[in-house]
Amino acid sequence: MTLLSLSHMTVLRNGCPVVDDVTVNVTRGECIGLIGPNGSGKTTLLRAALGLLAARGDSSLATLPASERACAVAWMPQSREIAWPVSVQTVIALGRIPHLPRGARLRDADRAAVDAAIAHMELEAMRHRTATHLSGGEQARVLIARALAQETPLLLADEPIAGLDPAHQIATMQVFASLARGGRSVIVSLHDLALAARHCTRLLMLDRGRLVADGPPAQVLTPENVANVFGVSAFYRDTPQGVVFQPMELTG
Repeated sequence: MTLLSLSHMTVLRNGCPVVDDVTVNVTRGECIGLIGPNGSGKTTLLRAALGLLAARGDSSLATLPASERACAVAWMPQSREIAWPVSVQTVIALGRIPHLPRGARLRDADRAAVDAAIAHMELEAMRHRTATHLSGGEQARVLIARALAQETPLLLADEPIAGLDPAHQIATMQVFASLARGGRSVIVSLHDLALAARHCTRLLMLDRGRLVADGPPAQVLTPENVANVFGVSAFYRDTPQGVVFQPMELTG
């Protein structure tokens, strides 16, 4: 089943393409890493796919009414600040709004989804704390949990692990991989190529707005691609403990 179809997506800024003729299809069960240097168009592509930016081409999500789109995809932007001094549990419960009739209170199924998201992100000890009193990394985990509680077939996350400590970066990527194994799909923009190689089933590599590689990590993170797009050499090895990828030296 196709969860997202992008056809010839192009986004212009001052007449110049920031995203340039990108065509991608996403099906169930994929954990997709969206990678590329700073300014390569990752955030712009995600926002255009959601219909948040004017674009040429077609996005299957952008054409949906807002209420249907909210049940089809959860969106976690880079902005992490939580504005209201409410409890962590309350913030996470906001992810259930698309599933509730207007004015309705949380039902048993909604509370179960919130509880599951709290467990996934290891937030039980913070459940009743005021969200605005948390650290930046803790707030990021709360917002990831809110997206998980939305229980959509597709999750788009823009640099969700930025600012998290290594343990929670790994734990978050494991959650995304687990969602994919369970039949949902995730597109996660990230700069950590090691985590992308280890946890993603598929990588989309952008460079100057163009999709230059699309496939399993071993096929995308080739020495040529890594050197041409990121300007570095890298060590890549498939080990009994999983993929090990490490950028090594500048090539430019």
